[in-house]
Amino acid sequence: MESIILDVTTGRREVVVDLTPRCAEFAGEQGGDGLLHVFVPHATAGIAIIELGAGSDDDLLAALRDLLPADDRWRHAHGSRGHGRSHVVPALIPPYATVPVLGGALQLGTWQSIALVDLNVDNPERQVRLSFLRG
Repeated sequence: MESIILDVTTGRREVVVDLTPRCAEFAGEQGGDGLLHVFVPHATAGIAIIELGAGSDDDLLAALRDLLPADDRWRHAHGSRGHGRSHVVPALIPPYATVPVLGGALQLGTWQSIALVDLNVDNPERQVRLSFLRG
């Protein structure tokens, strides 16, 4: 299995970061068939396969704000206001995704992208592990 770590700067705001180009590059370097596994080793972020660039990313953040308000209701209460909600994100958006790869190309649907979803404004630097398991 081949594996690399991507360093991703998310800044100090809620974001959806497109990882698709970097995932496609890594899968292409591996060549052949297999599975690309994308994993974020953080307790406050997730990986989503979603359409990006047509407003869906903003819709996702809005939906998460509605479901998980940044207020004082959270028992996990250190950091910025509402920080505890970030720890609930991986239960809704898992910290991983697996995508088939054929001939070195990601087998995503026409409008699918691989994205890091991060509501944690206290941690501006993230890591994402890409692993390729040959078929």
